[in-house]
Amino acid sequence: MSTTPSLSHPAMPGLARKGAVIVLGVALITLCAKLRVPSWPVPMTLHTLAVMAIALATGPRLATATFMAYLMAGAAGLPVFSGTPERGIGLAYMVGPTGGYLLGYLVASWVSASMALGRGTPGRIIAMLAGLAITYAVGLLWLAKFVPAGAVVAAGFTPFILGDLINIAMVALGAIVLPARLMGRIGQ
Repeated sequence: MSTTPSLSHPAMPGLARKGAVIVLGVALITLCAKLRVPSWPVPMTLHTLAVMAIALATGPRLATATFMAYLMAGAAGLPVFSGTPERGIGLAYMVGPTGGYLLGYLVASWVSASMALGRGTPGRIIAMLAGLAITYAVGLLWLAKFVPAGAVVAAGFTPFILGDLINIAMVALGAIVLPARLMGRIGQ
């Protein structure tokens, strides 16, 4: 008797669905990374929108797995990051000025999704703001390796905070407007 799961195995539909969610999530994050306003050393993107939407829609495990898959695709040299391949690819890109933000988003995926579970709109907003705070904290600490200490906030926070707050507001509005079946249950 074989223990290898077949396509008719009961666990396969759930695994296939989760795999599809991860693939679609990576595609969404990539698209949001490519929609950018060029700036240096950190480009303005819609990463926050994608990361927070996925966190609210899928829960902590699937949100973190999705962002980890995105990072693995980038580390493997796929041009998924903002400014790739022009600004470098793979691990070389990941250890550049935006590397801290990428790591921060990974942690924020888990934190925001965990904090948002079972919460209403105010709780979800707080969860996303907590994730954003983590993203900025890790991102700014890393960015300090590339810009003078006095310029870190001006280079890595000030130009982005308003856009990120608007992204969070859009995700919160989407969570209100979209059916409950979509937000918070996609990956469960």
